Parts: sequence; structure tokens; C-alpha cells
Amino acid sequence: MKKWILLCGLCTLSFPALYAQHLDMQSSTDAGGPALFERVTRLEKKTDAFNLYLNMQGSFNVYFNNGNEEQTSFRMNQLRIEAKGNITDRIYYRYRQRLNRANNAQSLDNLPTSIDYAAVGFHVTDQFSVFAGKQCTAFGGFEFDLNPIEVYQYCDMLEYMSNFLTGVDFSYRLNDRHDFHFQVVDSRNGSFKEMYGKVPDNIEASKAPLGYTLNWNGSMLEDKLKTRWSASIFHEAKKQNWYYYALGTEVNLNRFIGFLDFMYSSEDLDRTGIISEITANDGYDTRALDTRYLSLVLHLNYRVLPKLNLFAKGMYETASVEKASDLLAKGKYRTSWGYLAGIEYYPMEENLHFFLNYIGRSFQYTDKAKIFGVGNSNPQRIELGLVYQLPVF
Repeated sequence: MKKWILLCGLCTLSFPALYAQHLDMQSSTDAGGPALFERVTRLEKKTDAFNLYLNMQGSFNVYFNNGNEEQTSFRMNQLRIEAKGNITDRIYYRYRQRLNRANNAQSLDNLPTSIDYAAVGFHVTDQFSVFAGKQCTAFGGFEFDLNPIEVYQYCDMLEYMSNFLTGVDFSYRLNDRHDFHFQVVDSRNGSFKEMYGKVPDNIEASKAPLGYTLNWNGSMLEDKLKTRWSASIFHEAKKQNWYYYALGTEVNLNRFIGFLDFMYSSEDLDRTGIISEITANDGYDTRALDTRYLSLVLHLNYRVLPKLNLFAKGMYETASVEKASDLLAKGKYRTSWGYLAGIEYYPMEENLHFFLNYIGRSFQYTDKAKIFGVGNSNPQRIELGLVYQLPVF
């Protein structure tokens, strides 16, 4: 019953918005300045039909675990090529591909997981637009909406999430402060078996593996308070659904910006997979059922100087089982903490900055989990690197 109540609610409000948002979502906000093409040729680009970017984040890392140094290395954390633009005042497109990921096509959408975006949008009216193709899911939360090159460490909820899926997004811009999205996408990229592996005998793959998301983006108090809220239902298998809620709230007080993201995932079949990983540690390879995941992310920025930013971030997450089974008892299995602090230096107005960060994680397992052979851990790292969304053309 609850899946039909949620689905009806989504369909009732299924008018979506603002075509420019599709070009801005998961994009850096300050990637200004002339493109590399203009600097080399000294010719001014006079069209917005084609914009090409190279998104990169690389760092020198020192890794620790439980107080012991494990490894020191250079790493290219993010490397993506992105093209987007407005063909006319009503037609626009976006393409983005991760260069350091496999390019094998998946069986359901026939696209590699390296492709984030491959979609075309249509600005039907001044308020209503449609965006079709592979795209980012319209989930709420402010960290989720950041360009991946600007995130040094995702929370577990987002780290394990498959969030670039193929479908269509409808958007409706109510006014300059509020827009709504209704999105329908494939619930996965590949086959049911590729995603879930071995499942209990009574579980059958859905014949219509689709996901539905309703999203509200709001701005109030002269942009001092912003929201990115969403509710989703994804059909995973027959009578097995995924319910996901993400509520992001941001406060902007000039030099101080902070956001709090609340995420809750109710999974009839363990889509996130953390509980299944725990049992697999002891040789049980069947996917878990009735799992629940909770995440809270608090991120604070303080612009000390125009070119100098300090930030701190905290994460709290739990992984639990809602209903007992032959293998799993009901209750909490893992609590994880994340704590980050760093300094960022912006030498130019463009989105180039250098960073020095400390990142710590703490994974605490309950007695229910430890019977499967898992143990507590405290991985940490110090990283020195750069972030750049290079405007190529």
C-alpha cells in the first residue's frame, strides 16, 4: 500500500522545471574566465552552442589505518570530459564522461558506467522543460548536487549509490525561487543479476525496473536559505522496492556557507549493499533483505579571505536490518563516522584551487556484525592536491 501512496503523490505533482538547471547540476559554480581555445588563438568565442570542459581532481596522499601508515602515492581522483551548450533558445544538451572508468556497455541501458550525461533538453515554455537521456538522478541534498571534483570524500550513502541513470526529467519553474522536478529513469544500468548477484529463491526481477523521483529546489530569505528535497521510489523486483528520501538545507551568510543533508534509504532488497558485504565476509553470498540506511552530513565553509577558504565536514551513518531472517537478526550492524578539515586556496577567479585536507573515517560494527568476521577500522589520509574545471572551448 505505501508504494502506491507514494507513487500517486509523485504523479500528482509531476510537473518539472528550469532547463538551465540540467546544465548546472553537478557543475562548478565559478568556472569563469576565457576558455583555453580563446587564450591560444586570441579569438573570442561567440557561441554558446558548444562548451568543453576538463574536470580534474588530483592529489598526493598519505594513508593511515588504525594509526599505522599504509601507503603514500599520487592519485587522479576525478577526471571527466564534459560538453554542453544551447543549440537554440529552446534546445540544449549535455555530455559528460569519466575518463578513468571502464567503458563496457551495460546490458539494460546499453551505455558504459563511465558516461554520466548523454542527454538532450527541450525548453517547451518559459517555465516547463523536458530533459531526456542518461542523466543524474534528481535526488535532493547539497553534496549530491556538487561537481564530483569538489567532493573530497563522499558519505557511504552516496559512495555506494548508482545515480547516473537513463530516463526523462520534467521540470516546472514556479518562479525565481522554486522549481519542481518529476523524473522517471531505469532503476539500474545493467541486468538484475549484475547488480544484485545471488538473491533469495522467492525474489524475481521486475519486468518494469523503473524509478520515480519528485524533487523540490527552493530559495528563501534573499537566497540565505535554500532547500533541495526529494522523495523516490524504485521498483527493484516483484514486491521489492527501494524508498529513498533526501532533504538538503543550506544557509548562506556571505562569508559563511553551511549545509545539512539528511538521507534515509529503506530497501526491501539490499541495493546499497553494505549489509550484504558484511555477510559476504563470512561466505554468505545471498543478497540481504529489508535493510535500512541513515546518513547525516554537515558541511561548513568559512571564506577567511577572498582567495582562502576553511572548511570542516562531519558525517554520521548507520546500517541496519529492519526484519529478522534466518541469517540476520533485526537491528543495527554498523555505525560510521567521517570527519574532514581542510584549507583551500583560490589563486584565480576561475575554478582552480589547491587544497590541503585531513580525512578520517571510523567504522564501528556491532556484535551482530562481528559474528561474520568483520572488525572495527579507522582509515585516515592526508592529501595535498588541486581541483580544476578547465574551460577548453
